[in-house]
Amino acid sequence: MTHPLVDRLTTEFGWPRLENQADLDAFTQAPGTHVVFVPGDAARNLETPDVAVVLPELHMAFQRAFDCAVCGDSIETALREATGVLKTPSLIFFRDGAALGGIARVRDWDDYIARIPRFLAAPEAAE
Repeated sequence: MTHPLVDRLTTEFGWPRLENQADLDAFTQAPGTHVVFVPGDAARNLETPDVAVVLPELHMAFQRAFDCAVCGDSIETALREATGVLKTPSLIFFRDGAALGGIARVRDWDDYIARIPRFLAAPEAAE
């Protein structure tokens, strides 16, 4: 069961919920920069709703320079292990199907504002 603020990302904002590897690949390999929100267990992790509220604000603050999706429970562990972003909640950035890195746990706004431009300016992933 997910938290209502996490569900809001898919219901109100229309962001996809990635339930399998094919969904993840299709989302992350599309042109542009992508963020996959890995919520973790919202019942045990009190930071999950906070990040679920912050992500739409970041999306607007960065003028939609990246698109967003929510990682489903079924692929969460594999995604965290594949990217090395093990703590949740986390925001994992991708371009051309390659992980650029992530921001784990809830952060101060200034930390997001300082770190996200590095992902946006990262060189294109090698082919």
